[in-house]
Amino acid sequence: MASVSEGTLLWQPSAAAQQQSRMMAYMHWLHAQQGLHFTDYAQLWEWSVTEVEAFWESIWHYFEVQSSQPYTSVLVERVMPGAQWFPGARLNYAEHVFRHATDTHPALIFLAEHQPLTEISWAELRQHVAAVTGALRGLGVGEGDRVVAYIPNIPEALYIFLACASVGAIWSSCSPDFGSPV
Repeated sequence: MASVSEGTLLWQPSAAAQQQSRMMAYMHWLHAQQGLHFTDYAQLWEWSVTEVEAFWESIWHYFEVQSSQPYTSVLVERVMPGAQWFPGARLNYAEHVFRHATDTHPALIFLAEHQPLTEISWAELRQHVAAVTGALRGLGVGEGDRVVAYIPNIPEALYIFLACASVGAIWSSCSPDFGSPV
């Protein structure tokens, strides 16, 4: 087995894969929409770290982030910690998850030690999330509330997470397999 030293290139995508990548599509979009031309990743990276606000605003527009309230600026101040990104914007993560839902492929493919490989359609995911959302609202859970669960990494954890996002609650979980042996 050959040794690998720091800085050794371990893998590089083929030219065809590079041309079909999301990053290349983004670079083409930047050229068409903003007149910016980058010949490679290094140039794009340099622009992203020197023109931080322009880069992140372009990401917002490229991925068509939808908000119910617009942002007032991209970055209040370049400080870490404490940076405030896109102040004023209000968006809902659950809406973004479902905005490209389709019947052509499943929303989730799940496999566990004691369960067979299971596909969950976007319609099923929406139904489960709606049911949990209704239950949370019935319990009085709303924006800013905290919901915590001791739950394994199973589809139900995703249902609860998306339901929390839809009502503006904060979600946290701990998978039982993170604990000590019984």
